[in-house]
Amino acid sequence: MLQDVTARKRSSWLLLGPAFVAAIAYVDPGNVAANISAGSQFGYLLVWVIVLANVMAGLVQYLSAKLGLVTGRSLPETVADHTQNRGRIAYWLQAELVAVATDIAEVVGGAIALQLLFKLPLLMGGVITGSVSLLLLAVQDRRGQGMFERVITGMLLVIAIGFLTSLFVETPPPGAVAEGLIPRFHGVESLLLATAMLGATVMPHAVYLHSGLARDRHGHPEAGERRRLLLRMTRFDVGLAMVVAGAVNLAMLLVAATNLQGRNDTDSIEGAHAAVQDALGPTVALLFAIGLLASGLASTSVGAYAGAMIMQGLLRRHYPLLLRRLITLVPALAVLAIGVDPSRALVLSQVVLSFGIPFALIPLVRFTSDKALMGDDTNHRVTTMLGWTVAATITVLNVVLIYLTVTG
Repeated sequence: MLQDVTARKRSSWLLLGPAFVAAIAYVDPGNVAANISAGSQFGYLLVWVIVLANVMAGLVQYLSAKLGLVTGRSLPETVADHTQNRGRIAYWLQAELVAVATDIAEVVGGAIALQLLFKLPLLMGGVITGSVSLLLLAVQDRRGQGMFERVITGMLLVIAIGFLTSLFVETPPPGAVAEGLIPRFHGVESLLLATAMLGATVMPHAVYLHSGLARDRHGHPEAGERRRLLLRMTRFDVGLAMVVAGAVNLAMLLVAATNLQGRNDTDSIEGAHAAVQDALGPTVALLFAIGLLASGLASTSVGAYAGAMIMQGLLRRHYPLLLRRLITLVPALAVLAIGVDPSRALVLSQVVLSFGIPFALIPLVRFTSDKALMGDDTNHRVTTMLGWTVAATITVLNVVLIYLTVTG
């Protein structure tokens, strides 16, 4: 009996993994820039934004995984099933634009990390970042999704160590952190940063990807005990992954709030790295740069994986994953080649990503609330209400972010 229980527990743990791949989107270089800026400018004021963003992201990612498990279709495939041909092409074009913007942010982040670590030119760093991501995708292509999940999960742990270590050098005051859990703002600039952190939290490509990851990992189980088990484990998978991603994001903000508050040179990743080195020493700065590099390498690989899934699902044609990686890499390298300011490129990529948010969230909530599609696993009314609230909130905040960025 004891051996049976132990075996069941072990097999349950083996079901974890897809959410950790999707969670890479929440610790990409764009998050680093936003969280460091928030902490250095406003201290612990926006701690509550990290917590709220994480809860919202957890709900969205679970709904995406549930759609893939219950229907056996990824979100892009489900959209294609319910859209006419012209609509599918238009939908793919906006999703493709979002995929390109995602790659720009992540390749630029990796290039900045290589420049910080090895003084490499940004273009060379971008080429190396793209090449390493090709190797990671080759692992997925040849060794399967399980090996890819383990590699990406390992890189997520590297990211976590890179950013969490700083907390042990200078521990933030518990009282100030607790006070930061009270929702409030301090001027328009804090509202802008909170909007950037919360409104751009849910990345469209992660929403599309998770549905396919869950389906490919677990198949399409019939309604019954196995599906219920998989949905329970998926909730645990998402919850655990979001705790890790949330802890990393919170660590970024707390380190900046504790050590960098009041400094004027932290509005870029390079400036934040220099400030961390001045305040906490070269070892912590090295771990910061390593975490950033792992973030760029892992996130660009996951982004390319998502892009291939989106293209295949919407256009109903199979494209080699490695070829798809090369196509999305070219615009990112072009941005570096023409000398666009890296921090500006990160900001603009987030604005483009904002346009794609409603196209991912609205169909997701609608499909998972459809009794004809989901059967007994249709969203509960409360879940549907929360889903629409999250979708509306994030959509509105992204509109605000676009407006404030363009007019600012």
